[in-house]
Amino acid sequence: MSKITIAIDGYSSCGKSTLAKALAAKLGYAYVDSGAMYRCVTLYALRNGLIKDNSFIEDEIIKTLSEINLKFEFNPFTKSSDTFLNNENVEKDIRQMIVSENVSKVSAIKAVRTKMIMIQRELGKNGGIVMDGRDIGTNVFPNADLKLFMTADPDIRTQRRLDELTSKGQHPTFLEVKQNLLSRDHEDTHRKENPLTQAKDAIVLDNSDLTREQQLDFVLKLIHDLTLKVN
Repeated sequence: MSKITIAIDGYSSCGKSTLAKALAAKLGYAYVDSGAMYRCVTLYALRNGLIKDNSFIEDEIIKTLSEINLKFEFNPFTKSSDTFLNNENVEKDIRQMIVSENVSKVSAIKAVRTKMIMIQRELGKNGGIVMDGRDIGTNVFPNADLKLFMTADPDIRTQRRLDELTSKGQHPTFLEVKQNLLSRDHEDTHRKENPLTQAKDAIVLDNSDLTREQQLDFVLKLIHDLTLKVN
């Protein structure tokens, strides 16, 4: 059976990466967290003083793109890929709240998106890949074999994100996390360059009341039915 391309889009903290990683592991596919790529650019800008008080000079960030090298390496302990920025493992650093507060603005820059999309398409040119993000099915892989659009109740998403941050030693309030999520939703859906939208042929997966196992089983059945039709 030929390997397919799976594109997963959706709102923040809907479990896109969790599902994508599980699918990749189950299918023996490569997994690419496109959101992590934009977080790396944001982290680099923060570290180099290009973002201050939630504002930045777009031209200065664009100039640094040639200095940014990204790669993903499989972590045998976590059974998933870690993100490397210029050969440094930044998997934990890119999940900080300060990065979350700025990543939507950075990812809205056309030059940033152009470079990231070029890298993403190169990674997925041979199929056998699961990629999640905001515009994977609509822009990066418009011809993906399977497209999913994930969503969930905002309060459930907030609690998931809060639990994740708490487990990493960060302690924002529920309200702070919710405001950040809603702000990112607005920025992601209203940005000029490739906004978050549901592809016409995407299958909606509302996982508000689904376990991780139920989500995985649901998508594996979709893949099974799809490959039966193809073959």
